[in-house]
Amino acid sequence: MAQKRDYYEVLGIGRNADAAAIKKAYRKLAKKYHPDMNSGDPNMEQKFKEVTEAYEVLNDPEKKKLYDQFGFAGLDGSAAGGYSGGAGNGFGGFGGSGTSRGKAYQSGDGSYREYHFEGGDMGDIFGDIFGDMFGAGGSTGNRRFYGGAGGSQGSSFHQKGADYHAEISVSFDEAAFGCDKIIHLQDGEHGAGSVQSLQVHIPAGIEDGRSIRLRGKGMAGVGNGGPGDLLLKVHVGTRPDFERKGMDVYTTVSVPFMTAVLGGQIQVPTLNGRAVCRIREGTQSGMKIRLRGKGIVSMNHPGEYGDEYVTIQIQVPKNLSPQAKKKLREFDAECKKESGRFGRGDVA
Repeated sequence: MAQKRDYYEVLGIGRNADAAAIKKAYRKLAKKYHPDMNSGDPNMEQKFKEVTEAYEVLNDPEKKKLYDQFGFAGLDGSAAGGYSGGAGNGFGGFGGSGTSRGKAYQSGDGSYREYHFEGGDMGDIFGDIFGDMFGAGGSTGNRRFYGGAGGSQGSSFHQKGADYHAEISVSFDEAAFGCDKIIHLQDGEHGAGSVQSLQVHIPAGIEDGRSIRLRGKGMAGVGNGGPGDLLLKVHVGTRPDFERKGMDVYTTVSVPFMTAVLGGQIQVPTLNGRAVCRIREGTQSGMKIRLRGKGIVSMNHPGEYGDEYVTIQIQVPKNLSPQAKKKLREFDAECKKESGRFGRGDVA
């Protein structure tokens, strides 16, 4: 039979640890090694038994005193004054302080486990452990949990499973028009090497930072509580020619100098291709043109769209020939003459 490890070593605490430190160490290790969190791993189950047994002894003042003085012999009655009240075997039965009672056993094929506790300190600890594992906020009083590979069943206690959280990145256009993407998630319930593939629909119009809820894809629940959900936080990429603000999009176009002066038509990029846009005579650099309904679709109201705002930049001619420069000077002189004439109150 394998020699038992020192109980203080099992819990990773010093021999001068107080009750609070003992309890804190046990909570941490019990969650780590709990069979329902390590389905199918006999080593974790054995460690769970070991830390539970250590806690039962060190948390009980009478047992702790005997253990500190006589070691294991003080607990099995072989030493003078040894304890004979029956400490249990850790995983097979819970003794302990107060009115705690409990049991835990596993069926021969490993498919069914029962954990039962009621009241007292040990009951409170297991309420906290199961509360953290399954999304509840601690527990006292009578509780019964049934668990095994593939989820819990046949329970008189029902608790919905905890939600999982993950993130997904999509492009600017994927967010604007919607798409379907395949994601791969590590499946903690079926071993560290198991990867679960899910198809996710990205709704058109979703904004950066919003989350998509995939119902039933979270942690398995207890009893008939049902599984939790998977919440996917969406990160939307950028696009060099457009800036998005809510449902509206913004872009900038360059307009030829003569088109801005005399008016005309230009082609403007939109999310759905290029559109012809009329430029009014005398358009100035920095002016904006509004294209109604050319923005992002509303995620909640598919028939509603934002607008597109086009900022005008005037193209200044470069590398002009001497003749072109001469014409521009003549043009400038004529403009000054007209400005001076109208400045004296003349009517065109």
